[in-house]
Amino acid sequence: MNKTKRKIFETSMKLFSEKGYDATSIEEITATVGVAKGTLYYHFTSKEEIFNFLVEEGMKLLKNSIEIKTSRCEKTIDKLRAVSLVQLKVLLKYESLLTIVMSQTWGNEPRNVFCKSKVLEHISVIEKIIKEGQEKGDFFECNSELMACEIFSLTCSTLIYLRKTEGKLDVQKLYKEYEKTLFEKLDAYKGE
Repeated sequence: MNKTKRKIFETSMKLFSEKGYDATSIEEITATVGVAKGTLYYHFTSKEEIFNFLVEEGMKLLKNSIEIKTSRCEKTIDKLRAVSLVQLKVLLKYESLLTIVMSQTWGNEPRNVFCKSKVLEHISVIEKIIKEGQEKGDFFECNSELMACEIFSLTCSTLIYLRKTEGKLDVQKLYKEYEKTLFEKLDAYKGE
C-alpha cells in the first residue's frame, strides 16, 4: 500500500471509529489527509469502498495472525489460548478497526451484512479449531458454534473494558487473567 493510500486508510479508520460511518464525509477525510478529492478517488471509488477495504484488510490480518499462531500448537486448548492472545493484541493495536466492525454488525443495510459476515467468518475459524479438537478427542464435546462465539466475545468484552480503563491495558496481564478465569477451567473440564 503506498503512502497516500495508507494515510487515507488510517485517517478513515480513525474518523469512522470516532464519528461513525454516516457522520464522516469524503470532504472530511480529504481535508484531514490533506489531499484533493481526485487523489482520494484515484485510490478508492467511494466512502463505501474505503470502509469495505478497512474491514476486509483488518479481518484478513486477524485471520492470518491466528493461522500463524495456531499452526505452532498441538493441543486445542493451546490453539484457543493463541486465538485469544492474537485477538487481544489486534484489538489493542487496531482498536479503531474493531470498533468500526462491531458497531456495524447490527442492521440489514449492506454495510451491516458485510461486517456481520466478516465477524461470522472469524468465528467459523475458531469453531473449526474446536471441531478438529473434538474429532481428535483433544477437546470436550460442546456446542462448538456457541463456544467459538464465547471465545470471540473476549474481544468484545475487552473492547468495553478498554473504554472503562481509558485505554490503559497490559496485554500480557489481561491475557493471564483470561487464562486463569477461562482456559484453566476449560482445560480442567476436558479431564472430567
